[in-house]
Amino acid sequence: MYLATVRSRDARSTTVAVGDDRGWVILDDLADVHALLADADWRERAAHALTAERIAAEELDFLNPTPTPAKILCCGLNYRDHIVETGREIPAYPTLFAKFADTLTDPDATITVSGSGRVDWEAELAVVIGEPVAHADDAAAAAAILGYTVANDISMRDWQQRTLQWLQGKAFDRTTPIGPYIVTADVLDPRDGLRVECEVNGEIMQSGNTAELVFDAARLVSYISQFTRLNPGDVILTGTPGGVGMGMPEPRYLRNGDLLTTRIEGIGELRNTVMVTHQ
Repeated sequence: MYLATVRSRDARSTTVAVGDDRGWVILDDLADVHALLADADWRERAAHALTAERIAAEELDFLNPTPTPAKILCCGLNYRDHIVETGREIPAYPTLFAKFADTLTDPDATITVSGSGRVDWEAELAVVIGEPVAHADDAAAAAAILGYTVANDISMRDWQQRTLQWLQGKAFDRTTPIGPYIVTADVLDPRDGLRVECEVNGEIMQSGNTAELVFDAARLVSYISQFTRLNPGDVILTGTPGGVGMGMPEPRYLRNGDLLTTRIEGIGELRNTVMVTHQ
């Protein structure tokens, strides 16, 4: 099952869409996926919706599927090849930082960055929580995962490297595209290995596989749940594979007008034009 926050081409308001490989059904009394998850019987309602006539994806504008998460936690240094390119050792514990809800943006948004000349890409698998979870073991954590979507943790390296704390380089407003929809956890498992790719103007810069994660989705949810309760709609970014601009022998960063394409096998694709207004 797929879950999305959408805007139909002939409407201004947002709503929920439920889909599968045959198309989409609109639930027009709900504004977004968070509203759907607030219904204890949302799975039954979504399954029933899929008995109706479908519409094509081309009739919808896909938005950030999780517009109001209470918590966004991110894991850095979680793919072995990316750890190697940064010159660090494999960590014993996840390296975590946070974002804010207004850091997220839509899967096709134009991303405008002002005040940084070292804007980098980081293709990432994002985990969306579906059930409240606290102090969970890996099995309970896995059961609390709603599903997965695509994100790009666009990073302002000059700001990130000003101090040992990464937040300021990771939380510029509306710079983390996410979507286009959530694929529920019963459909796929990242432990089986999903290809993660990032292109800049059609050139593949990153090509990794979720089977190479040091801390997989369930392990991250379990670890985070030991110190903070996670609730439906919360988001965890799981880290990026090797191939970031900062890690190149001659570092390369995004320029004004670059087209950034981020895709994960079995989930979907983001396409974002990046406008860098100060370099």
